[in-house]
Amino acid sequence: MADSRPDDTLIHDSDAGIERLLEIMRRLRDPQTGCPWDIEQDFDTIAPYTIEEAYEVADAIERRDWAELEGELGDLLLQSVYHTAMGEEAGHFTFQSVVRNIADKMVARHPHVFGDESREKSAEQQTADWEAIKAAERADKAQKGTLDGVAVGLPALLRAYKLQKRAARVGFDWPSTDEVLEKITEEAAELVEARDTLSQDEIEEEFGDLLFVMANLGRHLKIDPEAALRAANAKFTRRFAGVEARLAEIGKTPDQSDLAEMDALWDAVKAAEKAARP
Repeated sequence: MADSRPDDTLIHDSDAGIERLLEIMRRLRDPQTGCPWDIEQDFDTIAPYTIEEAYEVADAIERRDWAELEGELGDLLLQSVYHTAMGEEAGHFTFQSVVRNIADKMVARHPHVFGDESREKSAEQQTADWEAIKAAERADKAQKGTLDGVAVGLPALLRAYKLQKRAARVGFDWPSTDEVLEKITEEAAELVEARDTLSQDEIEEEFGDLLFVMANLGRHLKIDPEAALRAANAKFTRRFAGVEARLAEIGKTPDQSDLAEMDALWDAVKAAEKAARP
């Protein structure tokens, strides 16, 4: 009787590269012999993992942890393999068609490298040319509106930044940071008024308006608001850990302390950080 088990040669070939990973995914998704969890997944259930893995890549880069970055890039690559496997099963696309699509796009968007255009351009001119090419691509896709193509699934702060950047290209923008700061003051006052007089939904709306303008201020200051907030999160985490460490030295935990004590320790941790800077 013939052996009906699949050939595992490729699965166990550590030098087989991307073909090995593609075969692993095909086997995981096999309706008869695959992993029950992997078989049940679809685009919607996998998308959150894709976003999470992208952020873990960014985190490893920020920490300059190159060994971890290698692993995180593999995790992110797996997400692409996962989505293309599902796309192939549904007849939408294949891994090879996805690779061909991005390769064609990179060649088309770099005529100064792969075509006849001169490389003797400023970075600003190359950026302008890049945007013109992308605008033409959007037109080919019947994306007529200025804001068409800004992905809805982006983190909200990053999407706000990109929406404002796109609008600014057609002149819909404040001329300087002064006007943006004035708008922040206005929105903050409206939020205070909403807090005191309006419904929870209206308070949330005003809060969103304030965040939106803050993202715009970041753009005017050439600051990525998403990156700035990640850095602020990391700083808060580091400093609060310092507060916990100082409490532990006196045999206490945060829930055994109070705001005044923890605030004083926070200031001490902050001062120690500043003193340690070169």
